[in-house]
Amino acid sequence: MTTERRHDIDWLRVVAIGLLLIYHIAIIFQPWAMFIGFIKSDEPLETLWKPMTMLNVWRIPFLFFVSGMGLYFAMRKRNFRQLIAERTKRILLPFIFGIVAITPLHFIIFQKYYNLSISYYPHAGHLWFLVNIFIYVLLLSPLFLYLLKKEDGKFRKWLSAFMNNPLGPLAISVFFAAEAVLVKPQLFTMYAETLHGYILGLLAFFFGFLFVYSGKVFWQTVSKWKWLYVGLALILYTIRLLVFETNSPGYLMSIESNCWIFAVFGFGYQYLNKPGKTLSYLSQAAYPVYIIHMFALYAGAMIILPLEMPLFMKFLVITTFTFVLCFLIYEFIIRRIGFLRLLFGLKWSFNKREKQIIRIKQGI
Repeated sequence: MTTERRHDIDWLRVVAIGLLLIYHIAIIFQPWAMFIGFIKSDEPLETLWKPMTMLNVWRIPFLFFVSGMGLYFAMRKRNFRQLIAERTKRILLPFIFGIVAITPLHFIIFQKYYNLSISYYPHAGHLWFLVNIFIYVLLLSPLFLYLLKKEDGKFRKWLSAFMNNPLGPLAISVFFAAEAVLVKPQLFTMYAETLHGYILGLLAFFFGFLFVYSGKVFWQTVSKWKWLYVGLALILYTIRLLVFETNSPGYLMSIESNCWIFAVFGFGYQYLNKPGKTLSYLSQAAYPVYIIHMFALYAGAMIILPLEMPLFMKFLVITTFTFVLCFLIYEFIIRRIGFLRLLFGLKWSFNKREKQIIRIKQGI
């Protein structure tokens, strides 16, 4: 089977990882940072959190949607055995390596910063997302394989027709709202290692697959109606901000989350579905950067927070430090050593495009 490469999805994955780094850096400057294990600035920068509350209802669900979409493209080229082997190498192996060699690093930096005794127990940390994805692959792949065998069947035709109006994508919010009502999460945005996070992620992963499975009509719909989704999201966010002090009922937050996500998909489909060397590099880098970013972030906080400089400048410097350190580690260590590439979810050797980029850099 051949399938069209969706460059907009690659771009959106890169952007989502970048936003995730900025979001985590913003937590450092919140008065509650230590309660969730982050190094905390002595001075808060609470105004920074207003835009983050707009982001936090959709940043993680978005990644689950994109992961479900990615599985569709992976399954188009692999049988079940090949798929599980590939996902084990790409997801499970980096997860196991991460809890042994990566998450201890920011635990140790945190303990050193606060003069605590050094200790560590195996913990997923920020890598909880990976084990969720692997579980979803195991649970849903048999159903997805069945659907792929029936791509010319009635269900796909019905699904495609259903997605041909702006209410089609929005209709799935019924399931997300029901999850919020039934599970009753203490905080809608508390996704990591919670029942709420598992079920919400499963729903987003499942529907992400179905959106791509339905064909181009989904993308044409979200592209055409993107401003409608933006408007609905802004209305719900304004209500959340002014009426509920950013924490509206879960069923409303689930609808707002999906509106933001469909708007992002619409803008991405219209403007980002273009290949390029920058995208090729960043799409390869995004996954390793996600894995190592907490170590870089904590290192930056430890070095920069004690310095005398304006508070917002500290935020900017830590942000710059985190991105630069992550890409230096990726470019000069992870990317160039075969066994490390494998441990960070990359192929053992460079692909043709990467080799061409290296030759250009070296003037060959």
